[in-house]
Amino acid sequence: MPAAIEFTEPTKISVIDRPNEMSPLPGQAIVRTHRMGICGTDLSCFLGKFPFFSYPRTPGHELGLEVLAVGEGVNNVKPGDKCSLEPYFNDPTSATSQKGNSNCCPGVQVIGVHNNGGLRQGTFTVPAHKLHPGNDLTYDQLALVETLAIGYHAVQRGNPQAGETVLVIGAGPIGLACLEFLKLMDGVNVIVMDMVQGRLDFCAKNLGITNGILARPDGSHLAEVEKITNGQFADVIIDATGSPRSMSTCFEFAAFTGRVVYVGITTSDLQFPHAPIFHRREITLLASRNALPSDFPQIIDLIRQGKINTDLWITHRITFAEVPEKFAQFTDPNLGAIKAIIEVQ
Repeated sequence: MPAAIEFTEPTKISVIDRPNEMSPLPGQAIVRTHRMGICGTDLSCFLGKFPFFSYPRTPGHELGLEVLAVGEGVNNVKPGDKCSLEPYFNDPTSATSQKGNSNCCPGVQVIGVHNNGGLRQGTFTVPAHKLHPGNDLTYDQLALVETLAIGYHAVQRGNPQAGETVLVIGAGPIGLACLEFLKLMDGVNVIVMDMVQGRLDFCAKNLGITNGILARPDGSHLAEVEKITNGQFADVIIDATGSPRSMSTCFEFAAFTGRVVYVGITTSDLQFPHAPIFHRREITLLASRNALPSDFPQIIDLIRQGKINTDLWITHRITFAEVPEKFAQFTDPNLGAIKAIIEVQ
């Protein structure tokens, strides 16, 4: 019987048997995972820190998949197709989904978080309309589309315009995903802030984002933002840290009538000064959850055109067999991983 990885309890990984699924119902597809990207959600689930996760669970939602069979009525994919998965399984009858917001449908289930995911060597079933083909991309590239989609949606939420300044706080994978799309926007000034100089160096070398600010415990980085923006601060702030401290203080960097987008997630309550900053500057606060179906083909096309180079992202790689021994290392920020890929097949 094919093997699967299971997070049995916090910090415990087991290799279990999980049977193949071979008979797709109408509207379904049978798929097999070739590549899985490890993201912050996977690491939080492993550590027992993610709010929507329960044990035991097979993780895996950043997937490069092969289609093996399709059910009746499926015409968007066919056997043999290479695909990225839109891993947010929503209720199409909900009022939220019918408004076009399937990403935050009240009943949305994220594969690998709310139900068993793709870190398995056998076959499994997904709704076919959640598959986005990219036969001219590699499985590595397809596994990174979902991470990029999270950043794309956050940028769209902030809606930066030509002439505006955007500050991205946190240069991990989600922050980098935001930067990938911001650098493609004409006339938008981009600043990145992080606590690790190596990440800022990565952004300068590989993304051309030379306005990098090192966040310091003494708060002196506030003056740097003020200097770079000629005292105007940032029109859009995208906080991709998931840090309660950063998410509570990032309003200090916002311009008058600025927009703050939370794309990072925390389970903590947040507190921030209302009257002197938030109210006085008439700041707009936005959340950004998951991504929209239309985001995926756009991102696949940008990769196809060479406008996004995913090879720069992949700094670490392990095999399926190495997961029990080596997965925990990616929880250590000192490892310097930008994106790790698991080779499943």
